[in-house]
Amino acid sequence: MTAALRARLLPATVAVVLVALALLPMIGASVYAVVVLTSVLSYALLAMSISLVAGHAGLLTLAHAAYAGVASYAVALLSRNVTSDALLQLVAAVGAGAGVAALSGWIAVRASKTYFLMLSLAIGELLHVLALQWRGVTHGSDGLSAGQPFTLFGSGPVVLSGYVYWLALAVFLAFGGLVLAVVRSPFGAALRGIRDNEPRMRSLGYPTSWYKYGAWVLSGAVAGASGWIAVAQLPRFVAPDALSFHVAGLILLAVVIGGLQSMWGACLGAAAVALMTNVVSQDLGGHGPLVLGILFLIAVYLLPRGLAGIGKGRRGRPGAIVPDDEDHPAPVDTGADESPRTVNA
Repeated sequence: MTAALRARLLPATVAVVLVALALLPMIGASVYAVVVLTSVLSYALLAMSISLVAGHAGLLTLAHAAYAGVASYAVALLSRNVTSDALLQLVAAVGAGAGVAALSGWIAVRASKTYFLMLSLAIGELLHVLALQWRGVTHGSDGLSAGQPFTLFGSGPVVLSGYVYWLALAVFLAFGGLVLAVVRSPFGAALRGIRDNEPRMRSLGYPTSWYKYGAWVLSGAVAGASGWIAVAQLPRFVAPDALSFHVAGLILLAVVIGGLQSMWGACLGAAAVALMTNVVSQDLGGHGPLVLGILFLIAVYLLPRGLAGIGKGRRGRPGAIVPDDEDHPAPVDTGADESPRTVNA
């Protein structure tokens, strides 16, 4: 399939998918199915936040599941002690995710490659242990319940799973659209330049550490929004397991399966992981992790660019970087002097 044909089909495909997602609660889906779909939206938005920094800035991370978990705890605490308003809880979740990312990311973004991955793992595990041991706030391994359904615009409690799902879908579209806008902006182009050749970008005058830090904080805010979605449906409960390495590894696995630099691929991989852990695994006698491991091996060895790379031929010399998203090609070194402005073109 050529790039031109994909470009023509993409808007229609996106429109069909969005209409289908919006209509699902109205076509006889069970309450359990709607709850699972809400968790899929949470996983997909978290995967997009990881794809932003991992695929476009080159920062493989195992910390973002913990950022989403912190946001979920912020929502539960706010609901129990301050307000049941959904929008205020969403603001708190986004602020909590961005705030923790800002505090922990300033040092992390100065590391590189394996050191950065291990540092992000340490950040996630530190927050996980904090959630386990700070029992006075988090109730430890017992978990924390928000205690009540949320309200919206001063109305009564929103308890119908379909209405909660629609609100979660709106949050997903808003923050997912923000991520896509950033990826397609000059800021996103600069991130990809830093990913592919940071010394060169630095020599062109780009403050690369600030760019990576900005992307890290933004991705933390998006992870915070996914944490709000995770506790939107009743019983609105969060436990320390949400911050664990297990969840962080699953989401990173979802991004790799879908395509590290593809947002729709990340969403597709997240949906596969969410459905496998919530639905399929129950029918496989507990062998869901084995199936996920097989999918991971297939993605690594047979689909180097993940599900998003299916149908795209490989180009260039062996060993060359082949971008997942043809709309954002990797920078090519022509040998000519360039100003920072031309890199963003």
